[in-house]
Amino acid sequence: MVAIKQFLESEIIYTSAPISGSRSTECATLLSLEFALTVPQGLSKLTIMELHLKPETEARLHELAATTGRAPDELVEDAMTGYFAELTQVRNMLDGRYDDIKSGRAKPIDGEETFARLRQKSQDRRGS
Repeated sequence: MVAIKQFLESEIIYTSAPISGSRSTECATLLSLEFALTVPQGLSKLTIMELHLKPETEARLHELAATTGRAPDELVEDAMTGYFAELTQVRNMLDGRYDDIKSGRAKPIDGEETFARLRQKSQDRRGS
């Protein structure tokens, strides 16, 4: 099935200081984002999202935005997309390894035994 992409505009607020309990936006900056969605499973509504960043992270974001000429919201979107893709890949790998161990296709190795093997290999390389 061909995925139909819809681009919906939403907003994201990122701040350098935590906002505890209030909707204060004194130190918040408003960004717009575009989300690429596949065929919707139901009616969805995108709402405003707050992203709290440490001052150092916010400064790095603005520095990278100035260096690359890209908007901060695009950089945040790219970073989150990459993070979720990597997280999905790691989760799938771990699930597969778990299934291999449960089915007997792979044999678990004790951690101490593994470190002992690595130390021995390292010593053998140094001695050669």
